[in-house]
This record gives sequence, structure tokens and C-alpha cells, in this order.
Amino acid sequence: MKIGFVGLGNVGSKLAGSLLRNGYEVVVRDLNPEFVANFVARGASSADSPKQLAEASDIIITCLPSPAACSAVMEGNSTEEGVIAGLSDGKIWLEMSTTDESEIRRIGALVKAAGAEPVDCPVSGGCHRADTGNISIFAGCTRATFERALPVLTTLGRRVLHTGELGTASKLKVVTNYLATAHLVALGEALTACKVMGLDMNVSYEAIKASSGTSFVHETESQVILNGSRDINFTVDLVLKDVGLFNTLTQREGMKLDLAPLLVDIFSQAQDEFGPREKSPNIIRRYEEPMGVKVLGKGFPADILDDEPEEAGYELMVPGRQDG
Repeated sequence: MKIGFVGLGNVGSKLAGSLLRNGYEVVVRDLNPEFVANFVARGASSADSPKQLAEASDIIITCLPSPAACSAVMEGNSTEEGVIAGLSDGKIWLEMSTTDESEIRRIGALVKAAGAEPVDCPVSGGCHRADTGNISIFAGCTRATFERALPVLTTLGRRVLHTGELGTASKLKVVTNYLATAHLVALGEALTACKVMGLDMNVSYEAIKASSGTSFVHETESQVILNGSRDINFTVDLVLKDVGLFNTLTQREGMKLDLAPLLVDIFSQAQDEFGPREKSPNIIRRYEEPMGVKVLGKGFPADILDDEPEEAGYELMVPGRQDG
């Protein structure tokens, strides 16, 4: 089986690396020629266009920074034909970006018209788990397509959940990213408060970790905050995109929320003040700088590393599910 992979950024490079590491034949494409050259040196081949990549592949994976970027790769533009032009019967498209569910359904209809099957399958758990094949994957598609794609998905990730029809995975992904963002902002406030109150930051970290106030975000991102690197391979502009997608999704449903619009405002202001490519955990600067403090501990790692060994993935089974 040959797999085409478009998008070799922070997450995509790690997912594509898992495929290479596990013996798949991989064809890659990225706008950055250095990223492509790195993968070719590791045994991948490259394609001159998205169409060529699709023609050469059984499964096509896209992992791109925005819905607009994905649509351009799929549909093409004035200078090159897109993935859809290279699709044919039996191929599968896996969209692994965090994207808009309405756009995934629109592009999905074009994919089906070309004879292929669409799957939205965003990942969750952080770049460190994408790097080791231990990340979680949501997959929205028909059950038959899910079963065809499952061997590849369980290579890319540890826990794979069939969420239902096309678009359901993208909805759930922005829900989980919204929750993670809320935790990150709350931690920025809480850790800064600990510092201002004169508490030991290592003790504060352990107290939160041992309490009902802990979270996945605390046990990972708080460590790089306290180290000072603030680096999780994710930036303010990407957080703003994700919380914006969640806010838009709920507005379509007629919901009036309190926290979601506030998070959009917080990260819009952060983007204006700190720049779009500021590391996302540095949202804590919003609370540190007015108080004239720097929230740091001792002995915390600069990078989040996955300490779980790479293991074969599996489908998450859901007791009592009602969606058929």
C-alpha cells in the first residue's frame, strides 16, 4: 500500500514519520522543500503536485494548518491541480487537520463524486504523542470505510474512535481543543497567582497535579511553562483558529455561550500583542507581565516527551452508543 502525505509541519511530519518507521511506502508533498528533502532522505518519495501524489497513492492524507489550506490542496488553483483531480475508485482521503465540519462535508462530496471515500480523522494528544504513534485519532466516515482505513489509523495512533458519519470527528475535535484552551488560560491565571502569592512553584505544580484541579494540559504544558521554554509546537494563531471554529460551530446551532467568545477575544488580543507565531503556552504572559513576574520552577523539561512505548493501536469501543 502506498500512502500520500501532504503537509509536513509540526504534526504532519511526526505522523508521516510513523508511517515510514513502520514500513509503509510514503509519497510526500509540502510547500517547504527542506521538509520534503528530509523525508526523501529517510526513504520517502516526493510528488510534483497534489494531483500526482493522489494518482500515485492508495490513501491520501492531508494535515494542514487551516480549512482554506486544505481546500486549496484538494481543489487546486491556477498553478496546479489538486488532490481531487488525481482520485479514482477505491482510494481513501484522510483529512487529519483540525478543520471546519461544514467544509469537510463539502470537500467530502467532491471526493465521493471522484469515486473515493472521505474520512475526517483529526488527532488529539499533542505533538509528542504524534511522534511516537501513541496519539488518539477520531474518524468520521462510513463504517465500511473506517474498517478499510483502520490498519493505517492504528499505525498512526494508539486509540482510534469511530465517531460516526463524516464531519462528526471534526466537531468533536474542536470541542476537545476548546476544553484544552480553557484549561490553558485557567492555568496561566492560577500559576501566576501562585507566584504572586509567594508559593513555591514546584510545590504548586505537584499540588495541582495531585488534586481535583489537575488536567492533561496541566500535566504536560505546565511543565514547559515552568521550564521557561513554553514550547509545545503550537502557536497562538492556531489556538485562535481552533477556538474560533468551536465558537462558530455553536453559533450555527443557535447557542449563546459565555466562555467561548471570551477565549476568542483573549487569543485575538494575544495575537495582536505577542504576534501570531508566539508559543501558545505563553498566553501566561498576559498575567505575568502586568505583575512584573516570571513564572518558573526548577528541573522541569524544555520539551514534552512521550514516556509510553510505541504500541499497536486499537479501536476504542463505546458502551451504550446510540448512533448505530
